[in-house]
Amino acid sequence: MSRLHRLLVLPLAALAVPASAQAPVAAPAIPTRQPNEPLRPAYHFTPPAHWMNDPNGLVYYRGLYHLFYQYNPDATVWGPMHWGHAVSRDLVHWQDRPIALAPDANGMIFSGSAAVDWHNTSGLSHDGAPPLLALFTYDNPAARKAGQPSQSQGLAYSLDAGETWRKYATNPVLRADAGQVDFRDPKVFWHAPTKSWVMALAVGDHAELFGSSNLARWHRLSRFGGGLGAHGGVWECPDLLPIAVEGSTRTRWVLIQSVNPGGPNGGSATQYFVGDFNGTTFTPDPAFVRSIAAHGPRWIDWGRDNYAGVAWSDLPRTDPRTIMIGWMNNWDYGQKTPTSTWRSAMTLPRELSLYRLGDGSMALRQRPVREIRALERPLVTLPARNLAGASTVAVPGESVSRAHIELSFALPRHRTSVGIELSNSLGDRYTFSYDARTNAFVSDRTHSGAVDFAPGFASIDRAPRASGNRVVRMSFYIDTTSVEAFLDHGTTAMTTALFPRAPYTRLQVFAHGGPARLTSFQARAIAVQ
Repeated sequence: MSRLHRLLVLPLAALAVPASAQAPVAAPAIPTRQPNEPLRPAYHFTPPAHWMNDPNGLVYYRGLYHLFYQYNPDATVWGPMHWGHAVSRDLVHWQDRPIALAPDANGMIFSGSAAVDWHNTSGLSHDGAPPLLALFTYDNPAARKAGQPSQSQGLAYSLDAGETWRKYATNPVLRADAGQVDFRDPKVFWHAPTKSWVMALAVGDHAELFGSSNLARWHRLSRFGGGLGAHGGVWECPDLLPIAVEGSTRTRWVLIQSVNPGGPNGGSATQYFVGDFNGTTFTPDPAFVRSIAAHGPRWIDWGRDNYAGVAWSDLPRTDPRTIMIGWMNNWDYGQKTPTSTWRSAMTLPRELSLYRLGDGSMALRQRPVREIRALERPLVTLPARNLAGASTVAVPGESVSRAHIELSFALPRHRTSVGIELSNSLGDRYTFSYDARTNAFVSDRTHSGAVDFAPGFASIDRAPRASGNRVVRMSFYIDTTSVEAFLDHGTTAMTTALFPRAPYTRLQVFAHGGPARLTSFQARAIAVQ
């Protein structure tokens, strides 16, 4: 058989659910969050201490959103990977839980996913309650050193709603072919039409799909991505899911695929593809293929600091949203950012939908989850006005660095640049603008504060404007060390990490290079409880 269609089978002992499993390891104590850490965000998730990267195992069960994540419990840099764990009832307030998964003889615990086995297809539950299942990548440095494939997929399950986890007794459940180096980051979901589990896996420069009836035995279904999209680095952290099309009752399938390096402004970033999935093969939409051939890859986020984003599984039927979250950092400099006891944050959870572009292809729209609005308190509203130069907005200084700012401009002409500037008493400043000359959004952090800790951090990043509307709309969520920009109702997003030497306390709006019309402005404080 060809490599593509060869079944990956396990020893016979692994085909049946074992009577016992690896006993859960005593959970390490939850690290203590230190008080008064000046660079720690107020309303974005951060680890209690030490290093965090990719979000993992996003699943909703019994009223709780579970967020697992890549975690090194011993240092503020990448190291022996575990799965950290936090839960939330509203996607805004998070409670730290004990470490869920730790390395074992098979290797470190790399990225993966979680799902509810509602039909107990795994046979792992014996009391009628569906088990939670986690699929993750083992990475074994000893195997790599011996010249053998170092990455394989493991299975773990929880019978107490995600609080503690047992690993499958005969892990790993899926091994790489000989010579395959990158074989990781499984995203698993139940495909009801074929009554089977489907796994999307990142395999070097493409994605591969696998199928299973019980999560212990897998066979290869298809592959996707060779020669299509961005290939500046290795593919990682896939997600394959249906997403609602605005203004209709239809959904289309979207494959979300991170790549490192190769992002639009350097380093790591996340691209996506729109198409159809028939239970075996993901096929990109022809109009989408033509569009990326003409205009380049489609990016979830054009900023430097949104990577490895994936979506929650098993949201209740009463909530039809698709909600994803990403790692708010970049592998170009992620291990050098100037925090002390902890390192890295997550983006705000975002709602995804699809809309149609003028060329007939579908594109993603993203907005912060509606739950964040419960934290917002009115500060300042400005009437429409003409602008020439910069104008300071009377926002209380202590609120500038934890705020939601919404504003819009009539589409400026010629060489005019319009936007906002954040600054502090030390001369640090961050600007975000729409540049009419290039029809692009521009994020400039070259003078934003601490920028010399890594080469290339002091960047000016650009995103082409996707909307053709005559009004340019900008929405910013500012949180101490980050700005998430949602532009033109979320048709473009840019996420930027910042490390000011003191909190930003002044906000200006500006029109440089010519006059412009500010058509609306509203500032709201984010009141963290």
